[in-house]
Amino acid sequence: MARLPDQPVARVGRAPMGTGRERSGPAERKSLAPRSATITVMIRAAFAAAKNLKRDFGEVENLQVSEKGPGDFVSHADVKAERTLRAELARTRPEYGFLGEEGGETRGDGRNRWIVDPIDGTTNFLHGVPHFAISIGLEREGEIIAGVIYQPISDELFWAEKGNGAYVDTPTARSRRLRVSGRKDPARALVATGIPHLGKGGLDAYLPKLENVAKRTAGIRRWGAASLDFAFVAAGRYDAFFEVGLAPWDVAAGILMVREAGGVVSDIAGKPYELGGPTILASNFGMHQPMIELLA
Repeated sequence: MARLPDQPVARVGRAPMGTGRERSGPAERKSLAPRSATITVMIRAAFAAAKNLKRDFGEVENLQVSEKGPGDFVSHADVKAERTLRAELARTRPEYGFLGEEGGETRGDGRNRWIVDPIDGTTNFLHGVPHFAISIGLEREGEIIAGVIYQPISDELFWAEKGNGAYVDTPTARSRRLRVSGRKDPARALVATGIPHLGKGGLDAYLPKLENVAKRTAGIRRWGAASLDFAFVAAGRYDAFFEVGLAPWDVAAGILMVREAGGVVSDIAGKPYELGGPTILASNFGMHQPMIELLA
């Protein structure tokens, strides 16, 4: 039967949009780049978690919040989002392990592991700052092979697969290939970072590095969501990003995003980065050595 002109169209696997029903993610669009079944599963899990996050963000003042540590908070929205992600991912890949910021680790088959941050940028979320993301990485035998970073408020979906490149979907663009910037001169570079805060420690060692970078670059940004910092390096918006003390769920999807966009990831001394390592540096190729020197 032919569809009436005003009849709402369903996204794949979703009921038709009707009155009072809101989208949990971007409208389903025919991808201009090949997506594996695994990436599709990850994207749908992110959209499912984002649906409630957007509603909670709209009522952020009414959220019940408990302290997880000095300056580090966990909300009911955080826990709920991780439960949704765990359930959605387990529905199609029940044998895979799972490492989440809030719920700990499930061993699984010992070969495949989801590494998930349900809200990267929780402090932003709780203060009503619309800059946070859902980050999902897939690790296989110790190597990140797929990553999804979704910003529910801007509706930007970043995704990457090992060997197949990195892409972004926005409300106005489909599957645009990500490429790191070509800037080589620190004086023209925009650099992102994360500044140690109350309860995290390491500020005294960090500040001289920040000062040195500030004196030699065009600008520094501190937005408070590491996964999006990586995505922005991959997209050429930032030329470099460095931080100390990041956990595996902060970086898993992002490091693949940068590498698949032609960038470089190491520790701040230029040595190979190991998941959960104490420092990390992500940049385009031309800025990598200059950043190592500035951070030395």
